[in-house]
Amino acid sequence: MKIKQTDIAVVGAGSAGLSAAYQAAAAGARVLVLDENRLPGGQLFKQIHKFFGSRAHQAGTRGYMIGRQLLERVESSGAEVWLDTLVYGMEKNCHLGVIHNGEHWVVQAKKVIVATGAKENYLAFPGSTLPGVMGAGAAQTMINVNRVLPGQRILMLGSGNVGLIVSYQLMQAGADVVALVDAAPNIGGYGVHAGKIRRAGVPFYISHTIKRVTGRDQVEQVEIVQVDGKFQPIPGTEKTFDVDTVCLAVGLNPMTELIWMEGCEICCIPAVGGHVPLHDGNMETSVPGLYVAGDVTGVEEASSAMEEGNLAGVAAAESLGLLSPAEAGAKKAEIRGRLDILRSGLFGEKRRTAKQSQLESMADYRQKKGGAE
Repeated sequence: MKIKQTDIAVVGAGSAGLSAAYQAAAAGARVLVLDENRLPGGQLFKQIHKFFGSRAHQAGTRGYMIGRQLLERVESSGAEVWLDTLVYGMEKNCHLGVIHNGEHWVVQAKKVIVATGAKENYLAFPGSTLPGVMGAGAAQTMINVNRVLPGQRILMLGSGNVGLIVSYQLMQAGADVVALVDAAPNIGGYGVHAGKIRRAGVPFYISHTIKRVTGRDQVEQVEIVQVDGKFQPIPGTEKTFDVDTVCLAVGLNPMTELIWMEGCEICCIPAVGGHVPLHDGNMETSVPGLYVAGDVTGVEEASSAMEEGNLAGVAAAESLGLLSPAEAGAKKAEIRGRLDILRSGLFGEKRRTAKQSQLESMADYRQKKGGAE
């Protein structure tokens, strides 16, 4: 078993992890980024659409271009990146169990930033295990990274931003999206994305869900049914479509396995994906020296993940004495201001409320722990 020592280990080379790595390395820390994938960038390199919002969050720039810029900054900062690397365990002294190039390593870090992201939710229904039923994220990877069309006739379940964006990208790649289905009574994503789908002539079936998928060796048909206010099927409302692919865009779930393993305090906030770690305003968890950033703290969007990564990287560097309190304070205030903008407005309200709940729960935990000691 080999040993690797570093100041800060970052688990995850997505938008949050790379942002954290850049901030920490720019402050002078020795940084090691670990990711199980063969390519860095996480979700950014699958996103060919243009971001929108403010100039500070690179509105008008396509996701994969933002990813390239971020990766170039990390590489120029001197941070080391290990790809195709599995982190299988973590101890409370910030030591990580790692398999890299087929060998076992112990990465001994002074601080750890976990930015493992989130995974797609699954929905069970008759026929859901047939070849051709897949997550919308998997379909997006196939068309935008591997340049493979997952199918010719596709039904999308889920009308959030992921379902809307991937549906449009599937059409751009040459697929026929026959319908977009959602059990909710309203479209869940941004109107700008839904408008593109409507103008392309794709029908929306709101207050509908999948009843069953059929086929001999793969998906051949999908049957949907309307649901009532309690999400129960309404007999006689079934509709059938000939398809070869069904994509599921039914939410994401934070990948908190390492967080659980480390013994961090956890709370459940359904609005951001379920179980998430408590953390303070510096993104530090209940385990001293362990920070979190991005979708592992609650599912938001890439811009928020990058800002949380920036915040965690600055805070970790400050804790090592690489930034003065004044320098770090100014940087953190600027980052938090940008996060407040991202979490403002109608669509940001749930995320803002959820994040405030995490911060308050963390403050309560520390107060109780301090009183007990």
